[in-house]
Amino acid sequence: MKPRLPEVIITHAVLLLMSTVVLYPVLWVLKLALTPGGQLGADPNPLPLPDSFYLGNFGAFLFAKDFNGNPLFWYQLGNSLLISAVATLIGVLCALSAAYGFSRFTFAGRETGLKLMLISQMFPAVVTAVPLLFILDTLGLFGTTAGLVLIYSTASVPFCIWMLKGFFDTLPRDLEESARLDGAGHWIIFFKIMLPLVRPGIAVTALFSFMTAWNEFIMASIFLDDVTKYTLPVTLQQSVGGYDPNWGLFAAGSLILSIPVVVVFFFVQRHMVAGLTAGAVKG
Repeated sequence: MKPRLPEVIITHAVLLLMSTVVLYPVLWVLKLALTPGGQLGADPNPLPLPDSFYLGNFGAFLFAKDFNGNPLFWYQLGNSLLISAVATLIGVLCALSAAYGFSRFTFAGRETGLKLMLISQMFPAVVTAVPLLFILDTLGLFGTTAGLVLIYSTASVPFCIWMLKGFFDTLPRDLEESARLDGAGHWIIFFKIMLPLVRPGIAVTALFSFMTAWNEFIMASIFLDDVTKYTLPVTLQQSVGGYDPNWGLFAAGSLILSIPVVVVFFFVQRHMVAGLTAGAVKG
């Protein structure tokens, strides 16, 4: 049935209103990034439309150097990409077999283990900062990117297990039973049948894990003490952390910091829709 004109008008009006509400803060950040000085509250104009096209804030963030002339942005961009990618890879790889086991097998402590992993995600990261500090210092990893990768990857494993378990739960058990009748073992079933079917779930889980590591600030600011090893969120916070905050630089850095996540999202968006739909239903 073809929708009537009033219904079309109301639908588009609601969508336009919702889009405006979502885009309004983003446009304000863009306006702040393109404004010299970028002081909050200095502009009485409520419209988030840039009055100028000043690129100095972007240049200051991209081409900042330390006292030794090191290009900080490129060092920190490499650190952020390396830490986020490796932590995501380790977390997802460690979680895949565990999620499959929790989904398909019954064993002592199964329900308790799932509940404990869920409880571990309820505490803020700063609660574990002190014991992690002693652990990294004992291992000689304090102030290193390897130490931060270890923290991020281990912290992401419970989340990844819960996410991937939901996707494994949606796969019918008839597939495994048919494979067993043909003589396939558990590892063959896992690698050749289950993993290809759960690829959308892996893409969704990896994206969320990558975004968490990419945007994380507290642990990185505590466990990294060398400016060339900082991740980008740490530098971004420092631009407004002093007595004279530079909000224009902060806004420009925020926009730059969001670009890799947007790029990753576009690469996996086809799997995102299928993965989120599959993970929402248990059958």
